[in-house]
Amino acid sequence: MSAFVLVPGAGGAAWYWHRVVPELQARGHGAVAVELPGADESAGLPEYTDAVVAAIGDHDDVVLVAQSMGGFTAAMACARVPVDLLVLVNAMIPVPGETPGQWWGNTGSPAARVAAAEAGGYSAEFDPATYFLHDVPAEVAAAGEAHERPEADIAFSQPCDIDQWPDVTTRVLAAADDRLFPVEFQRRVARNRLGITADEMPGGHLVALSRPIELVDRLIECLP
Repeated sequence: MSAFVLVPGAGGAAWYWHRVVPELQARGHGAVAVELPGADESAGLPEYTDAVVAAIGDHDDVVLVAQSMGGFTAAMACARVPVDLLVLVNAMIPVPGETPGQWWGNTGSPAARVAAAEAGGYSAEFDPATYFLHDVPAEVAAAGEAHERPEADIAFSQPCDIDQWPDVTTRVLAAADDRLFPVEFQRRVARNRLGITADEMPGGHLVALSRPIELVDRLIECLP
């Protein structure tokens, strides 16, 4: 059985994975969601990476799963400790030395988001209800309010401290209804930056909250 280490996106709340952890455990796997100090202005990508490395510890058969901005932290963690598989879920895919703040313009993310909104008939003006919660059950979204917190500015200015993409098998899962990172945008970035084809699944950007069972199905399908 594998040990799944789950990295959240901006804000760093381990709660994001609370519907996935028990589902993985019910199927016999280990699962730990990492809490990151996302709101702490004195902690950034190096501290996030330390937290992930600590969570991996001496586990064998590690599957590192990263959501959204967690792609930066995951890449740095894989450069430090052995990981059997890296799965990026609606994630930012960095290149060496790139900061999260640079990533948006470098990848063309804002233009892709607006184009998808115009094609899809929803507002191009960002708001969480439209871009994050449109497919999340109302009771889950309501419970999440207690776990919401901002992402400190410090991390957006810190580079992804890797010399090259880590030598670890990497898969990209892109949700078909992700409005923040539209699926065709994710496919392009995965192809251009990693030379791999993103796998598509149902759901929006917060797929671990909206479709946890389907996500776990896909994570297990990624296992070698």
